[in-house]
Amino acid sequence: MRFPAIRRTAGLGGAALAAAALTCGAAAPASPQAAAALRQVMFVGNNWDGTADVIEPSGTFARIGRINVIPDKADRLLEIYLNPVRLAYFLGIRQGPGEGHDQFVDDMYATPDGTAMVASRPSFADVVSIDIATGKIRWRFPVSGYRSDHMAVSPDGTRVAVSASTSNTVHVLDINTGRQLGSFGTGDKPHENVFTDGGRYLWNMSIGEVNTALDSPAMDWTKGDRKITVVDAATFKQVKVIDMRQRLDAFGRKDLSDAVRPVAFTPDESKLYFQVSFFNGFLEYDVATDKITRSKTLPKNPATSEDRTTWVNDSRHHGLSMNPEGTKLCVAGTMDEYATVVDRATLQEGPLVPASKPYWATVSGDGRSCVISESGADRVTAIDFATGQKTASVAVGDHPQRVRIARIPAGWTPPAA
Repeated sequence: MRFPAIRRTAGLGGAALAAAALTCGAAAPASPQAAAALRQVMFVGNNWDGTADVIEPSGTFARIGRINVIPDKADRLLEIYLNPVRLAYFLGIRQGPGEGHDQFVDDMYATPDGTAMVASRPSFADVVSIDIATGKIRWRFPVSGYRSDHMAVSPDGTRVAVSASTSNTVHVLDINTGRQLGSFGTGDKPHENVFTDGGRYLWNMSIGEVNTALDSPAMDWTKGDRKITVVDAATFKQVKVIDMRQRLDAFGRKDLSDAVRPVAFTPDESKLYFQVSFFNGFLEYDVATDKITRSKTLPKNPATSEDRTTWVNDSRHHGLSMNPEGTKLCVAGTMDEYATVVDRATLQEGPLVPASKPYWATVSGDGRSCVISESGADRVTAIDFATGQKTASVAVGDHPQRVRIARIPAGWTPPAA
């Protein structure tokens, strides 16, 4: 099958690309008055305590306030404890991906008008919209199966895609109402979602089973059907399936897992950089030729155990982002406990910045810094793309994971606890 060409936007310089990146997750305001009424922030999802911190998007990254993402906790727990099947999955999530903790907030985005936070809650198997002024739930969407996971928002900010990891499904919702617009099937355990070509396509990466102890390369076949599924984001019809097993083998890396973890596209979407399970590094995939073209192995931490069963959810490295100009990559070396900025042209890494179980990497509001979540230290840390050095670090809640740019009302104050 020939994959439709990805549309490229000509003439966008670094500043324009940065501006485009800042609008991702929120639709363009309808008027100058509306634009003046919104401020840019970052949402930080604190997975284990069920809160989201709102922080400055650059500079000091100081905390502005906190939102309770589980105001209905008592109701949800009552439902779960009255349903033996749901209870079994709830406890399984706690002991598996939750590392002994409930997973209350995975991913979150702002609505286009900035008045609500839409968040996925793995242990509650749902997506909710929370009014950030009152703290009350506007709508709730229970996903199929028993666990919700990574999300993505369309470039115009009106649609949100969420992975339902136990049903091998991605749901696409109206971000304002929670109404399902469509869904599609994926490989086993859908994970990362990315909209491309201005929202025309939606990519989903399935990672397979990551909670068993069958982690030796010889047992890789037990991990399930792992693939990238690309669909038309309007019709939800499948456009292409990319089996990285075939591409890795052709590239000469039969030793690597084909479970695709976090990814980063170049600004023109011609190249995809991706991490895979158990690997301390990343690979480069050329979209037009449908081939893996380069790989980068990053340093191992001598203190990191080589026992794969001790690595969180099969991750050695988990977290990848790219600066707006497309010249630098930022890598979270989760189990090796560092983050580093890599030159995209040469694949030479910069300084290894010590970090406690960094679990995500994104880009600051001004495009100058990589922002990582240090899930082991309950902090968010900024690393300068130009120098590779740490510039700021701020305390957040328990076990931060996803960090997303958002826009909220300029005069916002946190709802009462």
